[in-house]
Amino acid sequence: MFKSKKLSMNPNTTDTLIGEGTSFEGRIKSEASIRIEGNITGDIECAGDVIVGEHGSVKSNISARDVVLAGSVQGNVITKGKLTITSTGSLQGNISATSIIIEEGGQFQGNSKMDGKAPVKTPQSGEPENENKPASAANGSFGGNTVAM
Repeated sequence: MFKSKKLSMNPNTTDTLIGEGTSFEGRIKSEASIRIEGNITGDIECAGDVIVGEHGSVKSNISARDVVLAGSVQGNVITKGKLTITSTGSLQGNISATSIIIEEGGQFQGNSKMDGKAPVKTPQSGEPENENKPASAANGSFGGNTVAM
């Protein structure tokens, strides 16, 4: 009689909003993106993005595709993509991400681990191997990688 349809959520849409003045305790698991303007205590697992607004305060571990912090977070952040801490954002905890951006004024206290690597272009037959590399790195002992110290 009743057929259940399982709707697939688009991780690019913001499905959940924790508004300013709202407090939530518990675990959140979402297939779509989440925006937090209120207070959350508990873990967040999200297939989409997690955005913590300027008035947002989070005491939890966050696991998501991309994370943007304009408010405060106390806990660890794991992203498959990019973590951005804006000029008003603060993070007290550890980071595991492919890319980390901290704007001037943004605060981070903890350890960071860069996961994943950018794709490496291998020269095709007939292409010069040292193209687009600094002269000092092209034949250096670092295998063509530029090293800054």
